[in-house]
Amino acid sequence: MVIEPGSDDRIDWQSLEDFKAAHGDLDGQSFTILGPWLGADQELFTSILPYFQEATGAVAKYSGSDSFEQQIVIDSEAGSPPDVAVFPQPGLAADLAKKGHLTPLGDETAQWVRDNYAAGDSWARLGTYAGQDGAEHFYAFPYKADVKSLVWYVPENFEDAGYEVPETYEDLKALTEQIAADGETPWCIGLGSGGATGWPATDWVEDLMLRINTPEDYDAWTTNALPFNDPKVVAAIDEFGWFAKNDDYVSGGSAAVASTDFRDSPKGLFESPPACYMHRQASFIPSFFPEGTEIGLDVDFFYFPAPADGSLGQPVLGGGTLFSVLSDNPAALAFVDFLKTPAAHEIWMAQKGFLTPHTGVNTDAYGDETLKKMGQILLDATTFRFDGSDLMPGAIGAGAFWTGMVDFVGGKPAEAVADQIQQTWDTIK
Repeated sequence: MVIEPGSDDRIDWQSLEDFKAAHGDLDGQSFTILGPWLGADQELFTSILPYFQEATGAVAKYSGSDSFEQQIVIDSEAGSPPDVAVFPQPGLAADLAKKGHLTPLGDETAQWVRDNYAAGDSWARLGTYAGQDGAEHFYAFPYKADVKSLVWYVPENFEDAGYEVPETYEDLKALTEQIAADGETPWCIGLGSGGATGWPATDWVEDLMLRINTPEDYDAWTTNALPFNDPKVVAAIDEFGWFAKNDDYVSGGSAAVASTDFRDSPKGLFESPPACYMHRQASFIPSFFPEGTEIGLDVDFFYFPAPADGSLGQPVLGGGTLFSVLSDNPAALAFVDFLKTPAAHEIWMAQKGFLTPHTGVNTDAYGDETLKKMGQILLDATTFRFDGSDLMPGAIGAGAFWTGMVDFVGGKPAEAVADQIQQTWDTIK
């Protein structure tokens, strides 16, 4: 989709003019970008590249790979990396920074993120890693975010039953109890995902870690500085069990949680009468709603609320992509500055599939009200944390944590599950 400059007054075209004034001397230069986006996502990302070219004269050449994680390591180790890499996982970027493959983006850019992104320090920390010299630098610029702290519900079902959207975590638990007391089922939860069965429970635990513990505890947990079997982590697992291991609270009873496929689990919202009233899942889940479902009318969502006392603020769990430079190509470094412009966000916002914590954008640029509402959750966040299992070693985050959660909903105590996961972590240190 090409939006003619000046044709859409939701977009800050002046920010591109200002960028051009600072970087419009790169005629004839080019640089390469390697990322994980293919198909529609690739089309959406590459739709912003002509605006960079028009402003600078430099050409950006994007290549997408369905094996990005392997390809970027191979290319970097072989001495033929792309100029820019788009990382879906901070841990991989941190590994390459430690090996000396990434170019520091500078303290000014790190400070720009702190000043211009909601919960900016969270985002700056996400792109800060130890380099080959052991010193920490800002290596990865966050652009394009995803939100996981969402609870889906059918407004008509709430209205018919007289339920209100909870504003605090205590309200959420009280609503859960109320629905059950009314003889209905509060939640649909499904952990099934083939070889990845268990991962939806890790998102639950991560959201709960941020609601009963500090962000610093969360960070320590993802690196094992806070052991997996620490009482704080055990408490978060048990908190998940409060929802998932109560036969009165979950559709099909707790025995159905592990065997229900995550793609099928939200279907209970749409049954008549409803098999459940709430479903906690990330922003992608509408792909598995019944065909023709209209978000905002047939189904809606609310922020997975924080505790009432406010001491933990408004934490948001999510994901996203991070842009790193792997060369000294001036056009590649200029591209990071391009990503700071509101227009570089708004042009994608006006299409689909894009969320941003950039506080300088015009939120009216979002292509639909759903994205605008999700974007507001990002802007209201006081803390943003990346999916914890993606930050952990693969043997934990994509292994022992998954299977441990299946064991937990199957009846194993939280302490035993946490001990088991910690034992696995001890073997890879």
